[in-house]
Amino acid sequence: MSRRVVVTGLGMISPIGHNVAQTWDGIKNGRSGAGRVTLFDTEKYLVKIAAEVKDYDPTHYMPAKEVRRRDRYQHFIVTAAQEAVKHAGLELNSDEERYRTGVFIGSAVGGVTNYFEQVNMLAETGDPRKVTPFGIPMLMVDGGSDMVSIEIGAMGATYTPTSACATGADCIGHAFDQIRLGRLDRALAGAGEAPIIPIGLAAFDRIGACSRDNDTPQQASRPFSKDRNGLVFSEGAGVLVLEELESAKARGATIYAEVMGYGSTSDAFHLTAPHPEAIGAIRAIRLALEDARLNPQDVQYINAHGTATQLNDAMETKAIKAVFGDHAYQVPMSSTKSMTGHGMGMTAALEAAFSVLAICDQVAPPTINLREPDPECDLDYVPHTAREFPIDCVMSNSFGFGGHNVSLIFKRFSN
Repeated sequence: MSRRVVVTGLGMISPIGHNVAQTWDGIKNGRSGAGRVTLFDTEKYLVKIAAEVKDYDPTHYMPAKEVRRRDRYQHFIVTAAQEAVKHAGLELNSDEERYRTGVFIGSAVGGVTNYFEQVNMLAETGDPRKVTPFGIPMLMVDGGSDMVSIEIGAMGATYTPTSACATGADCIGHAFDQIRLGRLDRALAGAGEAPIIPIGLAAFDRIGACSRDNDTPQQASRPFSKDRNGLVFSEGAGVLVLEELESAKARGATIYAEVMGYGSTSDAFHLTAPHPEAIGAIRAIRLALEDARLNPQDVQYINAHGTATQLNDAMETKAIKAVFGDHAYQVPMSSTKSMTGHGMGMTAALEAAFSVLAICDQVAPPTINLREPDPECDLDYVPHTAREFPIDCVMSNSFGFGGHNVSLIFKRFSN
């Protein structure tokens, strides 16, 4: 059995906005969400910038009691999921509907914000009785997904594939598989992260992954640029509602795009570096195209992983050239991480949502801060300004530490 799967709802919270409308408007207009870190004191840190979610009050989305019982990453997931459900007009009114609804909203690292605070408190006081009884639910990587399942009453499969910075994309791909195989009729899928904590920033800086352009944070993330010097740490969440086509039609849902293909591979090469010949990325992209029964020439826009690190940007460019051949130079490909920063697993979910919105609005987001392209990165990265043109099919690529490679393909829906 292979059933058609469509996108009927989107939700997000990002460094650029608290919802889809705010975030997408900022993305189309090239606004960066980066700035000086405010979540902790960075006086002794070489990296003092990140893309934080700003002016966020979780009590607008859940009772204050629940806020205290949940980690920051779970706040973000619940916020994005509530918007996605509302956007989809989704209501589960029967046991059958609840049993046929799954939740796959992952995280690369789970509740590290609370865990870090609890470890410090225990070290300072030496009193284990001060540890919160909600510590384990806060830490669980699947905790955010579980909370959403409870909130909406979804009783189908609820678990979270974890694949580092590709987590959000793998969760969406997994939901796609579950629905088209007939195991579910609908699912919420995506990811959320809140990794901007002292140990998180320090650890990424220690491996040379972060930009230290502290005086110009909004220009620090420069994917594909010759002078790129690292990513900007980020946080937030993105959630998509996926549905089997006939189920969506039966309830009169608005269909924003169709999910066409999913490819996922591993480099089996290195824990933090991509394969220099892009072998895993190439195969993931080809698998997604084969799954969608499409040719490279059918893709009008690519949302790149585009981290602004030396190794990733060159590898991704090489992969696109290998699969697309001469057509690679005709396909606009941009990195929205130039604006959102890199929020580990959640950014893959945001970028999947941006891919759907690119089809809806017929516009490719820009890659901002592309001062001078790296000679190794010689494709069309939609520099500086968004571009309007006919877009029927979009590819979204996501890669992660450990050698994870994921490619998703979305297409304009047609009967």
